[in-house]
Amino acid sequence: MGPTVALAHDYLTQRGGAERVALTMAQAFPSSPLYTTLYHPDGTYPEFADLDVRPSRLDRVGLLRRNHRLALPLLRGAVESQAVDADVLLASSSGWAHRYRGARRTVVYCYAPARWLYQRDRYLSGASGRAWKDRWRTGLAGAALDLLGPGLRASDTAAAARADVYLAVSTVARDAVREAYGIDAEVVPPPPAMEPEGPASPVPGVAPGYLLCVARLLPYKNVDVVVAAARRLRLPLVVVGVGPDRERLERLAGDALVAPGTPAAGREDGVRLVGKVDDAQLRWLYGNASLLVATSYEDYGLTPLEAAAFGVPAVTLGRGGYLDTVVDGVTGLYVERPEAAQVAEGIEAALRRSWDQEAIGVHVKGFSRDAFVARLQAVVAQEVAVARAPGTRGEVGVR
Repeated sequence: MGPTVALAHDYLTQRGGAERVALTMAQAFPSSPLYTTLYHPDGTYPEFADLDVRPSRLDRVGLLRRNHRLALPLLRGAVESQAVDADVLLASSSGWAHRYRGARRTVVYCYAPARWLYQRDRYLSGASGRAWKDRWRTGLAGAALDLLGPGLRASDTAAAARADVYLAVSTVARDAVREAYGIDAEVVPPPPAMEPEGPASPVPGVAPGYLLCVARLLPYKNVDVVVAAARRLRLPLVVVGVGPDRERLERLAGDALVAPGTPAAGREDGVRLVGKVDDAQLRWLYGNASLLVATSYEDYGLTPLEAAAFGVPAVTLGRGGYLDTVVDGVTGLYVERPEAAQVAEGIEAALRRSWDQEAIGVHVKGFSRDAFVARLQAVVAQEVAVARAPGTRGEVGVR
């Protein structure tokens, strides 16, 4: 007999909010195996090394581990070739993990239906300002999605229909699930993964009082807009994150770009792309920022919530998941469009404002880790009871 609960996540190749949630799920259900398509230990959080991670056969190809986007045409087959042996599967999914089969019952925690299928233009956005080879790759990916999209959407909808319970990360994700699948999902917002308690280590060359942007360096994240706004205001900016858009961002920063390790006194108004940092450094960066800036469309606005845990307000896009995690005028300010001039105006207004630290703290407490874990455990416990009841539909290996 297999384990009571198994976990799944699309791929463990990067450091992001979804991977933080997957770690919280693993803590909520200790000793549960974690199924995934690709696992790149150097690219994701080190805590995954302590778990029973079970990657697919694709994981044997180092090139795919280091760049999961190259594996896109192969991921469906990779998931469907792995049979899950458990009473209940809790799938952490933004496109693939909800396809795993074999468990008697399946609970899907959805960040968003697959963006490349249902938000194609946004997923492929930003190619116009990139190098020709990146535009070529984006065009090729778009052509492939045009050709394969209808079939992939049909199989994706069928996979969603097999699930017994759908949970959504935010109200915008809930609405997207309803639109894509016709499924009503319960909203269970995750907590901020980075909390003030714990060690904090300064980042060399960075002095307190900067604007902070924490995001993967992808075109749709609109980090270029944040860079342009900071340059317009001549304010220091620290960008945390890695990704294929780094070279373009360096060009946009121009003479404001500060080389790693440069003393803070040398360039107090520059743009610092600090890349990947550890948790202690990220904790220090949140705690010493004057303002967080986030202007991408997100299905869940995690970074402003993490900043709020440190008492730091945010300027964000007034759309998507930020509507759940930022209270305009209380924990941050909204801007209507991701344009440098608007974002600069929002930054200036936020820096002039006197923020109520107590109100920010009260807001963050509404997103507690204990409440998140308790709700997941309650939902899974109910499904375990159903799975073990006599006559339960769906035997292992046939769902």
